[in-house]
Amino acid sequence: MVPSDGVATSRWRRWRSSDLWWSFTHKPSAMIAAGILLVLVIAAFAAPLYVPQNPYDPAQLDLLNAEIPPIWSPDGQWPFILGTDTQGRDMLSAILYGSRSSIIIGIASVALSLSIGMILGLFAGYFGGITDTVLMRFGDILLSIPTILIAILVSAIARQALPENLRDAGAAGVLVLAITLSAWVQYARTVRAQAAVERNREYVQAARLLKVPARRIMFRHILPNTLTPIFVAATLNFGMAILTEATLSFLGIGMPPSQPSLGTLIRLGNQFLFSGVWWVVLFPVIQLCLLVVSVNLLGDWLRDALNPKLR
Repeated sequence: MVPSDGVATSRWRRWRSSDLWWSFTHKPSAMIAAGILLVLVIAAFAAPLYVPQNPYDPAQLDLLNAEIPPIWSPDGQWPFILGTDTQGRDMLSAILYGSRSSIIIGIASVALSLSIGMILGLFAGYFGGITDTVLMRFGDILLSIPTILIAILVSAIARQALPENLRDAGAAGVLVLAITLSAWVQYARTVRAQAAVERNREYVQAARLLKVPARRIMFRHILPNTLTPIFVAATLNFGMAILTEATLSFLGIGMPPSQPSLGTLIRLGNQFLFSGVWWVVLFPVIQLCLLVVSVNLLGDWLRDALNPKLR
């Protein structure tokens, strides 16, 4: 038997010799974006280990520490490196905790919308007929409405449907649902187009003649051939999901002030932008820009790297 470390070494060697790795190492923008994204993600999820306070815990907030400027300013104080907001909340802690919330919501919404879109797209493309017509016309209706309006409508309805004592606790789930219902159509249309082509291939026809169940044909044979464009779309939509969450939170129908996300921090800081407390809004904006731009750069690289016409 081959030792497990030998198998891992062999896989790593094959990955190092792949076209995708070569494209990544010869694309400086992709390497820089990946490095920035890795640092941001690690910093956000490891924040409880080193930040000076938990911004979710009111017991750790002190109004006497409110509106302290960044550490390099004459009035700056340690350990508030990026200063504090109007509630005495350390901005570095709030930004890192907020980034974690935004990343989790983005990943969850992309995973859920991807799952729904793939399943519905497979059914529409494989069976065609009335199934295809109903699903795609419903998708066309959703596409005719701006994504942010759908998210606002779903978020507002879902929050009102929840009991008042559960609205803050369920805010993240409501955001995931709102973003999912406005984003699954793109995945469904992509998978549906590919499945409509693959169902006429010889291997699918042979599987049908052998009485292979439709479910097995769809998920074991057709679905793997649709994953390349889906991965690219998911990467790009991850950045869009973070922006959508930030927009909803900025409008006041996203994460509550007691559970700050980047959008919530920007909304709260925007109220004091012209009062001299500029750092409360500037640093969350920079963090959001770095996060979204790095994801989009990786998505652009992945789209080019997986496009056979560009090789």
